[in-house]
Amino acid sequence: MLDFPKWKIWSIWLTIAICAVLAIPNALSDSTLASLPSGLPKSQLPLGLDLRGGSHLMLEATPLDVEKAKLEALEDTVRGELRAAEGGAIAVNDLSLQGGRLSFSVGDVARTDQAVTILNKVTAPLGLGAAREVEVARGAVPGQLLLTPTRSGIDAAVDSAMAQAVEVIRKRIDELGTREPTIVRQGRTRIVVQVPGLQDPQALKALLGKTAKLEFKLVDTAADPAEVAQGRAPPGSQILPAQEGGQVVVRRRAIISGDQLVDAQVSTDQNGAPAVSFRFDSTGGRRFAQATTENVGKPFAIVLDGTVISAPNINEPILGGSGIISGSYTVATANELAILLRSGKLPVELKVVEERTVGPDLGADSIRAGVIASIVSVLAVSVLMVLTYGRFGVYAVLALVINVVMIVGIMSAAGFTLTLPGIAGMVLTIGAAVDANVLVNERIREEQRKGRGVVASVETGFREATRTIWDANSLNIIVAIIMFLFGSGPIKGFAVVLSIGIATSVFTAVTVVRLMVARWLAASRPAALSI
Repeated sequence: MLDFPKWKIWSIWLTIAICAVLAIPNALSDSTLASLPSGLPKSQLPLGLDLRGGSHLMLEATPLDVEKAKLEALEDTVRGELRAAEGGAIAVNDLSLQGGRLSFSVGDVARTDQAVTILNKVTAPLGLGAAREVEVARGAVPGQLLLTPTRSGIDAAVDSAMAQAVEVIRKRIDELGTREPTIVRQGRTRIVVQVPGLQDPQALKALLGKTAKLEFKLVDTAADPAEVAQGRAPPGSQILPAQEGGQVVVRRRAIISGDQLVDAQVSTDQNGAPAVSFRFDSTGGRRFAQATTENVGKPFAIVLDGTVISAPNINEPILGGSGIISGSYTVATANELAILLRSGKLPVELKVVEERTVGPDLGADSIRAGVIASIVSVLAVSVLMVLTYGRFGVYAVLALVINVVMIVGIMSAAGFTLTLPGIAGMVLTIGAAVDANVLVNERIREEQRKGRGVVASVETGFREATRTIWDANSLNIIVAIIMFLFGSGPIKGFAVVLSIGIATSVFTAVTVVRLMVARWLAASRPAALSI
């Protein structure tokens, strides 16, 4: 139990040295870290929102918006599949998106059965045993068909939209250059966003609240102005507000969307004003070229989030696969729009239902209180251990310092965020680490009272106490894992620090202290123990 081969001694001290090197950047300033040679560890322990300050938002989606988006996608599917029907295109008339369903009439009533067969095939569930997401039914009028999303289909669409929304939000925040954002789903339709260090929640709300849905649609020049004034658009068209004021009637179906965008950057227009240049991928470039070639001389609208930001005339085909969005932009608003377009559109509109801003002063107070609590606990425990166990208490204190250094080093390297509950977990770990040393020392005392010799007492004490230490800390690890799996936010932070702390405290109490004691016994060969 007290025999340590050289390879084991070197591996123990090497592990401690690596953790110490990983922890050192936390004691250095940013300028000092920047001057260090490349290849050296530079990761600092990220601070959570409650310590560093920042912005907290809770966003919520409306399932009705997801249903509407699903119906619009169904419209494109219906048109595309019936146009490519065997035996020639099947005409679609009187298409309407109302009442939570898609209704239309087949131009040739005799081909209604064929249309039903096609639509049942394209809306069939993909997986074995999966529920149907869209029901296809006949209407009261001959040739009329009704497509209604099922409840399981809507639930699947909401889940998919929320998962995609989390990734889009993550990309947008990463574009801001912020560190360690926390973006998690809460419930079915909510997303919690925490950005440490960001003190401007309005800018965050503006960035995350926009869907950034970019579409290019043809302007319906045949619309009756009198009907438009009363809010009625021709079939297949819709009335959208214009950014400069007024309204524009556009075809509901987009000739191309922003899904094919590969890049968007701030630039200037022909007048030198801030604008946003965009570029499509190869597929989008071909579609854009084809659409502009087929509609030369017609106006088309650039629609962003349901608002017409520009409605230029197509004077000639646009073959380069790129373009410019101009308007009343500043450099800041143009950069915001470029970020939105680069990160992709949100699949559903998100509304802010809760917002909080934690100031850096409050975070600094929390850090100061946590540091004071940690120092007081370490000093109090250290004094008690030294007074109670003498030399063995000194070894326990050294192990305690090594334990804290290892926790900081491991968390810094892994990128775990330190929160206020995490500091509480670290203080609790200090107590747990001392418990292990108390078990060992008391067991050594007990062996001495039985009349065993120095080496036999120490060896038996470590061997017997180690079993108890492993049993007790195994249960603690299980509890910490359960808290991490089923908890959220502060609970997870507490569980992470507690788990790491338990592992390092067992290592330092069972292995490091035993190595120190073994080296001392080998060098001094004491005749009696003062413990």
